[in-house]
Amino acid sequence: MTSYADLMFTAAVRAEQDRIGSLGKYDSRYAAKQDEPLGGDEQAFLTSRTSVYIASVNSDGWPYMQHRGGPAGFLKVLDPFTIGFADYLGNRQLITKGNLAGEDRVSVFAMDYARKARLKLQGHAMMQEAEDVPDLVEHMATEGQGRVQRVMTIRVVAWDWNCPQFITPRFDTQEMTALVGPELSRLEDENAALRARLTALEGRR
Repeated sequence: MTSYADLMFTAAVRAEQDRIGSLGKYDSRYAAKQDEPLGGDEQAFLTSRTSVYIASVNSDGWPYMQHRGGPAGFLKVLDPFTIGFADYLGNRQLITKGNLAGEDRVSVFAMDYARKARLKLQGHAMMQEAEDVPDLVEHMATEGQGRVQRVMTIRVVAWDWNCPQFITPRFDTQEMTALVGPELSRLEDENAALRARLTALEGRR
């Protein structure tokens, strides 16, 4: 059986938890999360992201963090245990792809800065050339992003929500528009009404 704690709470980690008195604090929480699929909230959260961070490890043991982003919906949920996205022409370093050739385990960090929410996932990743998986390319391509070079799929083994503490809220253009748009519309309407009133008053002179 697998939960996030099964993967992350190694003997060394548990020793540190024991040292500060937090050992066992999370046992009941993770006991109920054995081999848990991505639920509706998790799927909705992931498919609404505009960026994620993916960590892999190279053959020398060095970790590497990659950012991937696009319009909301670029990240797809293929089934309750599998997520993926289309990969487009980038800097052509192919560090993640090379890392996956020797070790397919990855960690994914999905952030919602505006709402101070973050979802962590552990899984096994595979990056395939576009010409080898045309059906996946058709399903996962994002309009306006160019020609798909590769497709990455991640079989999620465990996931966990992280606490919102210390997350500084940040807003992208779309989120800012949603926040200030109604107020701007109200001010524009108010301004138009005032102009019309002023015009009417000037016409009475």
